[in-house]
Amino acid sequence: MFIQTEATPNPQTLKFLPGKVVLEEGTADFRSAAEAEQSPLAERLFAVKGVTGVFFGYDFVTVSKDGGDWAHLKPAILGAIMEHFMSGVPVMGAKAGSATASSDGEFFDPQDINVVNTIKELLESRVRPAVAQDGGDITFKGFRDGKVFLNMKGACAGCPSSTATLKHGVQNLLRHFIPEVQEVEAV
Repeated sequence: MFIQTEATPNPQTLKFLPGKVVLEEGTADFRSAAEAEQSPLAERLFAVKGVTGVFFGYDFVTVSKDGGDWAHLKPAILGAIMEHFMSGVPVMGAKAGSATASSDGEFFDPQDINVVNTIKELLESRVRPAVAQDGGDITFKGFRDGKVFLNMKGACAGCPSSTATLKHGVQNLLRHFIPEVQEVEAV
């Protein structure tokens, strides 16, 4: 098994491409070892000293670290990913429930449903595919008083360039197509 790695804009996060489907649908974001209990692969990765976050996309895994050196962490992470896929154990456990981004907790005025649907369509068709290339994800959280609230996951969470991505990329795109959008903010 050959696992490719790619740098991400976040120096604390690497993207690992195992050459296999990781999650058939949606994404899964684990910010702690306790959250990782729903995924045998995430548990394995959190067992590597220095791992602080794990994110699954369709065909990739991004791993975030604390201040450690990638030269020391990368071989252990590659080994954990390889061992997991060679074992045949599923990526998500039976008690995982839905690992995908859900609409739970979204907030917006019901009168803004058309604006919200357009925001979601633009995020889905233009933003999320580009962000996934960098090992992350951006999902809709809410819309209020002209402000769009987004969740940043994977390599995007804590990335130094995430503010530029939001303000110069996503905000400009949404404002271009949706006059009601005035600002974009991460939650």
